[in-house]
Amino acid sequence: TVVVDTAGRQVVDENLMEELRRVKKTVEPDETLLVVDAMTGQAAASLTASFDSAVGITGAILTKLDGDSRGGAAVSIRGVSGKPIKFVGVGEKTGDLEPFYPDRMASRILGMGDIISLVEKASMEVSDADAAKMQEKMAKAEFDFDDFLTQSKMVLNMGGMAGVAKMLPGMGNMIDNSQMKQVEVRIKRSEAMICSMTKKERANPDLLAMTSKSARSRWTRITKGAGLAFEDGLGFMSEFQKMRTMISRMSKQAGLGVGEQGSEEEMEAAMAGGMGNRNTRRASKKKGKKGGGKGGGMGFGAR
Repeated sequence: TVVVDTAGRQVVDENLMEELRRVKKTVEPDETLLVVDAMTGQAAASLTASFDSAVGITGAILTKLDGDSRGGAAVSIRGVSGKPIKFVGVGEKTGDLEPFYPDRMASRILGMGDIISLVEKASMEVSDADAAKMQEKMAKAEFDFDDFLTQSKMVLNMGGMAGVAKMLPGMGNMIDNSQMKQVEVRIKRSEAMICSMTKKERANPDLLAMTSKSARSRWTRITKGAGLAFEDGLGFMSEFQKMRTMISRMSKQAGLGVGEQGSEEEMEAAMAGGMGNRNTRRASKKKGKKGGGKGGGMGFGAR
């Protein structure tokens, strides 16, 4: 397969159109695809109409769907040209060019997410055997720092937190990019601390729990190696322990085992922890002290 890439324009001009006509006449391509930036929105309609009437396209490629756009330009392209969208771009690498599925795009535009694409992306990143092994570790609360690092890298390969959130029903409208960036910054800070740990510490998080005699000296070394404050390490460890407990409970509730179920308040605290809601987490801690229960949290070393 030979791909001939011509000059692109945001504004249509006659010189460009004449150049495209000559290229098409000389090359005689089987497909003439118009690459449209999803960020252009409804302006894609006039752009598509101009290229289709001047050159004649057989389809389109919609790019930058990993950004803020939901893909409303897809409706404009199809409505104006009558030609199908054949591929969508969700990144800058060759593997980020994916086949276009109209039903999935419709769900994304309506804010209903895209669970099928999310499952497909996840299956490409982890095998069934590894997934089963991870589920077992989660159910037994044996999730360690190496697992955390693996999951973080998997999410990054799937388009980052923002990309994953957009594929979850209802999440695309609830969380803005600034919040996503804050979460990703905390994850990177947490990864820096994990990379400063020894192999033994990564595999055995209990060594870094403050109940351990050597924990303080270990965290002093780790946070210095990561270029962070000692308090950042304590905050991350606290959130990691809560996250591991909540993951175990949720796994058991999903049928992987029978165990203690978290209360509605704890579940809310766990979700809020990921977005840095301190008030909710504090309320959960107070409740835990009074009733002897454990709070939930899914933050990543938030200060």
